[in-house]
Amino acid sequence: MHARPKRWPLLRVAVAEHSMEPALRPGDWLLAWRTRRVRPGQVVLAWHPQRPGFLLVKRAAWREDGGWWLASDNPAAGAVDSARFGLVAPGQIVAVVLLRYWPLGRRPMPPGAAAPPGSIG
Repeated sequence: MHARPKRWPLLRVAVAEHSMEPALRPGDWLLAWRTRRVRPGQVVLAWHPQRPGFLLVKRAAWREDGGWWLASDNPAAGAVDSARFGLVAPGQIVAVVLLRYWPLGRRPMPPGAAAPPGSIG
């Protein structure tokens, strides 16, 4: 994940891994709103709890007393998420993803949807 995490309310980030396929793919550019108000099911940016300076893009699955459980849409890709590092403290959540703005023309896919026949992933 490449980002410029300054204090602007909007962030733009590039997806670098396969953990959120098919909804998000490497090379996708996202626009995110800096907030800590998160609802289950939203895609969020969060600091990795064990790798300082490493920004994650994950789906907020649910909230518990200790923080958020963050999940990958594609765990088969060897994804690193809360299944490996546990809950993420609310203060580690950076932003909620608003939209994918690049590449143009690719329709968003709902979470859990199968990739269309003949697609490469």
